[in-house]
Amino acid sequence: MSPAVGKLAGILLLVLATAGAAWKVQDWRYGKQLAEQAELHQDDLAAISNAAAAQLRADQDKRLVLEQRLSASDHAHHKELTDAQVNQARLRDRLATSDLRLSVLIAEDPAGVCSVPAGTEAVGVVHGGARARLDPAHAQRIIGITDAGDQGLIALAACQAYVREVSR
Repeated sequence: MSPAVGKLAGILLLVLATAGAAWKVQDWRYGKQLAEQAELHQDDLAAISNAAAAQLRADQDKRLVLEQRLSASDHAHHKELTDAQVNQARLRDRLATSDLRLSVLIAEDPAGVCSVPAGTEAVGVVHGGARARLDPAHAQRIIGITDAGDQGLIALAACQAYVREVSR
């Protein structure tokens, strides 16, 4: 081997060693940058995860409060409906036992052509014009109609309260 080839081999070896060292230094530098980016990415993911968990807890708390308000509202409307049904049952019982009689006001007929006879056996003090007693069967039907109407109004109020609570 000639001295020129030896020098050339030495230079080549020196260039390769320098390139390898530069490569290694650059690898360390990029590795460090990638590690910093990965750490920042992990921090961002942790922050996003914590924010999502906090939002989930807040939403669950809101839902729990809404469910409690709806439950209280449902309980109140159920009590109102039950009370109305009890009152209607008492009224029907009083009508059935003749403890209570329903009567209607008879309109004053100026021509005197009224075909409904006024009740002559008045039991109590009647304020206003002449009244006619209703047959107990008709009175029971009227009470049934008012009972259905009361239940409908209570159900409507419950639906409106539900919509108000949910849309808050």
